[in-house]
Amino acid sequence: MIRIPPPAIADRPRLDAIWSSLDDLSPARIHALFRLRVAIFVVEQACAYAEIDGRDPDAEHLLLETADSGLAACLRLLPPDGDGAPRLGRIATARDWRGCGLGGYLLTAGIARALERWPDRPVELSAQAQLQGFYAAHGFRPVSEIYDEDGIPHIDMRRPAGNEPAAARHDTPSETAHP
Repeated sequence: MIRIPPPAIADRPRLDAIWSSLDDLSPARIHALFRLRVAIFVVEQACAYAEIDGRDPDAEHLLLETADSGLAACLRLLPPDGDGAPRLGRIATARDWRGCGLGGYLLTAGIARALERWPDRPVELSAQAQLQGFYAAHGFRPVSEIYDEDGIPHIDMRRPAGNEPAAARHDTPSETAHP
């Protein structure tokens, strides 16, 4: 198993990384998870869409939280559909934690988890088009044209099977760009 410890960030509380199914999360953690995602994807990005889409019960969730259970960031890993690829999504960093490298950490940890569970499969995601360069730095390549999803330009991207995540090669993850 590839274990990638959360980054230590100067002048910030220590973060713990927790991988969990939705069933194993406490009601308080589920509330924090949905609250963060709605705050970013619905409110901040002014995008009215079904944030609770019915896929969370099938997913593994990575939560980065402080000792007092403050949620700093999260990611969702969906299992492959049939012969398809696992999908990363709902990658979110709380506003007051942005600029600390958590986006790169989440992506690296998500890739590592997907490779651990499904080593012979590529990893896919639907990226906001403006973040295409960030995802490309982690080995993802476009596999679609840019399309509109709920009023925001997106592009489907895939990372080939078998590639180690950046942290496993001792590279430094890229910094996430946030609007």
